[in-house]
Amino acid sequence: MSDAFFRNTTRLLLGRAALALLLSAVCAVHPRLAAAAPPAPTVDISKFAFGPQEITVAPGTKIVWTNHDETPHTVTSQDKSFASKGLDTDDKFEHTFASEGDFKYACTLHPFMTGVVHVRKP
Repeated sequence: MSDAFFRNTTRLLLGRAALALLLSAVCAVHPRLAAAAPPAPTVDISKFAFGPQEITVAPGTKIVWTNHDETPHTVTSQDKSFASKGLDTDDKFEHTFASEGDFKYACTLHPFMTGVVHVRKP
């Protein structure tokens, strides 16, 4: 085979490799082409209750509480490791759970409103 054949084949392969690398970079950088992160688990505050009342997540998970009542509520852990301000209608509170354990919480304004976050390794 001739040197020209090898040069042309090498150029073709290098061109395809460069194109593949470019497309990979575009997909990694462009937000619409990259995979979206899963949404944070949510706990709704509605009708003077947390729903779900118990939730299990992996360490490092962020949970978002949203108050849907017309009455202010709080989200305060029993051990005081996290606490929200008073949440008005549609206000949100979020907390990321770094370590394993069971985290009981309540509304300080309405102590009968309780919930538990179970944090477990998958």
